[in-house]
Parts: sequence; C-alpha cells; structure tokens
Amino acid sequence: MSPVGRQQWPTDIPRRRWKLAPPPEPATVQALSQALRLPPALCHLLAVRGYDRPEAAKSFLRPLLNGLHDPGGLLDAGAAAGRLAEAVERGETVVVHGDYDADGICASALLTSWIRSLGGRAEAIVPDRRRHGYDLSAAGVARAAALGASVLITVDCGIVAHDPVRQATDAGMTVIVTDHHRPDSRLPGAFAIVNPNRSDCPYPNKHLCGAGVAFKIGQIMARLLGRPQDESWIHLDLVALATIADQVDLKGENRTMARYGLRVLGDTARPGLRALMADAGIVTGRPVDSTRVAYDLAPRINAAGRVGDPGAALQLLLTRDEHEARRLARRLGADNRQRKKLEKQVTEEAFEVIRAEYEPAGDRGVVVAGEGWHPGVIGIVASRLVDRVHRPVVVIALEDDSGRGSARSIPSFDLHAAIANCSRHLVRFGGHHQAAGLDIHRDRLPAFREAFLGAARRAMGSGEPVPELRGDMEIGLPQIDRDFNRFLRYLGPFGRANPEPVLVARGVRLESTRTVKGGHLKFRISHNGAALNGIGFGMAESIPAGSLAAGPVDVAFNLIENTYQGHTTVEAKALDIRAAT
Repeated sequence: MSPVGRQQWPTDIPRRRWKLAPPPEPATVQALSQALRLPPALCHLLAVRGYDRPEAAKSFLRPLLNGLHDPGGLLDAGAAAGRLAEAVERGETVVVHGDYDADGICASALLTSWIRSLGGRAEAIVPDRRRHGYDLSAAGVARAAALGASVLITVDCGIVAHDPVRQATDAGMTVIVTDHHRPDSRLPGAFAIVNPNRSDCPYPNKHLCGAGVAFKIGQIMARLLGRPQDESWIHLDLVALATIADQVDLKGENRTMARYGLRVLGDTARPGLRALMADAGIVTGRPVDSTRVAYDLAPRINAAGRVGDPGAALQLLLTRDEHEARRLARRLGADNRQRKKLEKQVTEEAFEVIRAEYEPAGDRGVVVAGEGWHPGVIGIVASRLVDRVHRPVVVIALEDDSGRGSARSIPSFDLHAAIANCSRHLVRFGGHHQAAGLDIHRDRLPAFREAFLGAARRAMGSGEPVPELRGDMEIGLPQIDRDFNRFLRYLGPFGRANPEPVLVARGVRLESTRTVKGGHLKFRISHNGAALNGIGFGMAESIPAGSLAAGPVDVAFNLIENTYQGHTTVEAKALDIRAAT
C-alpha cells in the first residue's frame, strides 16, 4: 500500500479516554475508615476495588498463606506428585524441562532444587530459542534421554507437544506435563497432565503461572515424603518472580503467593538471586517491590532466553557457588544490554514497515514481518507497537523459508482465539488471551495476514478502538503524604488485575515544567497552597514543556517514592495530562 494520505504514524499516539470509577457511598467509606482505622482516601480505594466490607478489606490487606487453595484440587496433581515422590525414594533421575522465559526458567529451578533438597536426583533443561524452538521438542526428549531420565516432567510447556510426549513415552520415560497455557481440543498422552485450564479441571484459580503450578505439585510431593508444609514457603521467591514476570492475574492466591514471595526474595538463600539483585542495584534484607521485579530482575532472566543462553539463567538460579553466581549475573546483565540494543533496532525497522502497510482508518490489527529480525525481541517489539496503535499486533521474524512470530493484544481482544481461527495457515501456535507465539511458512504469510485482520475486524467492528485510562479516584493534593503512600503499598503487590492505583487531580497548575535527559517531563503540581513534584516518563515529545502551563490541567498519576541523598519524597508519576475539564 502507498503511504500517501495516511496519518503520520507512529508519532501520533492515540489519546486515551479517561474513565473514572464511580465513587462509593460516603457512608461505606466512613464505615471502613472507622473499622480499619485507615485514611478515608485509602478506604475509598478499597471500596472502589470491591472491598467495601471491613472483613473483606482486612483479608485483602493482610492475606494469609493458609488461605491458599488445596493443591490437591488440581486435576492429576496427586498422581504427578506421587510419581515424583516415588522417583525420589527409588533414586530415579527426574529431568525437568522448562520453557526459556522467566516463568519456565523459574519453574524449572524451583522443582529441580526442591527434588534435590528432598534427596532426589534431578536435572533441569530448557530449550534454546534458535536451535530447539519453544516447547518440548524431539531435541528435548533426546537431551532428557541422554541424562538418563526415568521421569520427564515439563513445566510451563508441553500441553500441545503431542509427538514429543509420545516419543518420550516410547523411549521408556514416565512423562508428566505441567503447564498453564490453553490446551487444544485433545491432550497429549502423558502419565499425568496438570493444567488449571484443562476443561475438566475443577481448580478455582485458572491464572496460575507455570511456576505456580510447579509449586503446587511440589507441595504435595513434599507432603508425601513427610515434610512439613512450612518448608514449602522458601520456594515462594521463585513463584513471586515468575508470577510477576509472566503477567498473570495478581489477585486471589496469586497475589498472596507473590506478596509473601517478595518477602522471601528480599532475604533469599539462593546465591544466584542475590547476585542478580546486586547486579540490578536492589538492596537485599527487605521485601522487594514488584516494580523492581518487573523492570530489573525479570528482564535479565528473559534476556538470556531472548539473545543469550537460557541455560545460563537456569544455572544461575540453581548454583550454590557464590563466585559462579556473580559471574552468571554479570553475563545476564550483558545479555540484557544487548537485548535493549536489538529491541531498539527492530522496533525502528518495524515502524518503517508499518508506515507503508498500516491503514489506521480501516485496520483493526497489525501483522508486520521483517528479514533477519532477532526472534528473541519480537515479543517486546509487538508490545511497543500495541502501545502505539492500540490494536492487536503480530510481529514475525523471517529467516529462509520460515518465520517465527510473537503477538500481543489489547484487553478487549482475545488474541489466542483469533490466532486459533487462522491456524490453517500456521505450523503451530500457542499462548494466552493477551500474548501468543507462532511458527509459519513464508509463503503462508499473506494469507495469514488477511485472515488475522479479518478476525480482528469481525471481533472489534467498525468503531475506532480507543485506549482507556481507568482512574480509581479523584484526590486533593493535601491528602497525599508519605503516610498515605505507605498505606497504599498494602494494596500491592501490583500487576495485572491489581494495577497500581491511578489517582486524578483536577484543576491543578503545572509549575517549573522542563524536559530532562531521556525525553522525560519534570514538573511541579500545585493547587490551593499544596504542591507535589512529578515526572512524566517519555512524555516530552507528546506534551512539550510549557504547553499546558497557561491554564489549569487535570493529571492522572501513580504515586512513587524518590530517594535522593538519603531523603525520600513522594512524587507523582504522570500517566496523562490534559487541559482541565
């Protein structure tokens, strides 16, 4: 298509529609505040999030580990754990096969180290993205056989690996599949298949990550071997890391495990995690913030699978040697820097391709492909494109006659279902509602693009999809102080399905507005004598310094803490700024 007459993109980012949650009844807020002895503003937030009764609010603010679901509710978990316990007692070799992302690597390290701590023999392997592809493959089965596996257990993968499961079974291994991705219409022929998203599985939490599933099986295995339940909590450091990294819903037991797991992570006994945190500048000895996990720790582990050797990340989490841990942590840091460089390059090239192919007025999805793009960064690139166009995006790295794709979506669009409807054009695919991966032959790319864009049009209709910014509450600047922010942390950890609270200050003034290095916007918000420093990351391009200084504005923001020279202040991290309404 010719670019003539198209809107200038990607510099024109869709402006978000603000949607503020309906305020709760004042009497509800007052009752909560009196019962909990908490600031009314915090109780307003609790009520908005659905915790409008004191007991429900107390349970949310202080979740308990004894409130986790019984792991025996996972279909086949008892059989899987029983076979693992038997292998431990008999001295059989268990090979744990994970995926190459942070969830799969954490799950592999968790189950392997747990089996070893119980006196069993366990080895862990993860595939190399370029050599083996994703999921359990024939190469993975061969590697397990070479290690002498009596039991082959997958974590965070395997639910659609029908042929490899059969190959491993034919080779004499007991195969256990544990996964959380959506199954297809049939299940592999394994000894046990543990997946909360099996249609016949009654387990109430359908949002466990791969490491969460592995943890549940480990609990049963340890119990069968006579170990007390309290011993299992030391493994929550890896569950928390994986839960946040994989962006599964942070509610219910996922939030509980992440909350306690972040405490364990802060004082972890694993040399590899301590070294990784040191390389990322995270101070140990206190709970780790979920933001630091999402932006500092998880990317380093993922980088090994994207551009380096995922086996190095796995070994980092398993090693007991402090010197090796520091060496591997530095290696993952270097991988992450290389990942950022490749990501920037591929993103820029993808932008250029889309300028000629994307029709904003009619297209409800985007499929973009490029020669030689590194397959390890295309998922991140897809996320960048979704942020720009607010449409589902598939990015495909082409090499020779084949392509490997990664897709990301907007909340209202079921990506997995759409790609499943186009599966006749694919070699294979898998994923979630919001993220998916696929393999495709080059000559099927035009047909897949047409089918996917058609699926997007049917699902979203003719209306222009507009991104929404959901606000929790309006707030006055005098209500914001360090105490309020401290109480706010009790609503965390934050992530998908439990997002960072979005506050809205209306009719305020921006003062001392300036652009700082990195394209960020620094400013000071003031209103009726109260003031709050603020920063808008990457907002200097879309909101030039001084453009809104003349009149009152509305600001949507999160609260963050900024520590400088030992002094900590509460600041606003702006999400959007617009003229006051």
